[in-house]
Amino acid sequence: MGADERSHAYATALFEVARAEGNLEQVEAELYQVARAIESSDELRSKLTDQALPVELRQGIVEDLLEGRTQPVTKALVSFVVGAGRARDLPTIIDRLVRRAAEERDQVVAEVRSAIPLDDDQRQRLQEALSKRTGQNVSIKVTVDPSILGGIVANIGDNVIDGSVRRRLEQLRESL
Repeated sequence: MGADERSHAYATALFEVARAEGNLEQVEAELYQVARAIESSDELRSKLTDQALPVELRQGIVEDLLEGRTQPVTKALVSFVVGAGRARDLPTIIDRLVRRAAEERDQVVAEVRSAIPLDDDQRQRLQEALSKRTGQNVSIKVTVDPSILGGIVANIGDNVIDGSVRRRLEQLRESL
């Protein structure tokens, strides 16, 4: 079984457990944030993937990081994947789970980077605007990224909608 098939198998297993627990959407959102945290932190990624550290210590890092911040099932799923030695694949596994959950709801995933956190009303309006623009039912996953300065950047499959201040400044520089 190749790495791609293994990631798919783990994503399917995590999806089924989250669905069986009855709170798939919340667990999906929490797992998405965990994946982005791992991707953005070299230190965290290094510790979770360091085979020289005992597995109990790596799982303890997960427990400490997620305790009280996520549903117990979210913490258990991340701990399971880390314990199985697949922490390096965790973002890929989670992204597959997110896409599968969206497909189950007849949606596509829009990965949105925003300079600031979005409230529920802003998320709803953004979801409606992206759905209208793409002609598809869109599920948004928001990550805060101060480097874009303002606005948003949305990735929907291969399409990128860049409404960031950083991009506008780059365009202004190019025109000058």
